[in-house]
Amino acid sequence: MIEGVEIKELIAHKDERGFFCEIIRSSDNFFQNSFGQLSHSMAHKGVFKAWHMHKKQTDWMYVSTGNIKLVLYDTRKDSKTYGKLIEIFVGEKYGRKVVKVPPGVAHGYKIINGPMHIIYVTDREYDSNDELRIPHDDPEIGYNWVL
Repeated sequence: MIEGVEIKELIAHKDERGFFCEIIRSSDNFFQNSFGQLSHSMAHKGVFKAWHMHKKQTDWMYVSTGNIKLVLYDTRKDSKTYGKLIEIFVGEKYGRKVVKVPPGVAHGYKIINGPMHIIYVTDREYDSNDELRIPHDDPEIGYNWVL
């Protein structure tokens, strides 16, 4: 795991009508006093979006429809997991979960099954000065999004 990244496994209460699932509570240890913005994005199968990062903002990501391979890379030189890369499979097929991505952790995802809908909460409102982009084929990270 990458330092500061947390995964909350969710419980879906199912019956013949469908299901109900709590995603985040204000009392969750990994979320207290953290609401800034709620966003929703949709992308089609095969699309990948990478790399994206924030200097200050924390993201909590939840895939409501479809499946993704979420890839995280720790760019924080003062972190115990600096330079570490992990893949987390998220979505309907992989069990419902919320993934917390702290500042300084580059992230991207590839849609395995779509269309994919992702809902994410951030601890602050969008600020273009806080957003950083890294090319998807950055040689330092060395990740192949095409595979």
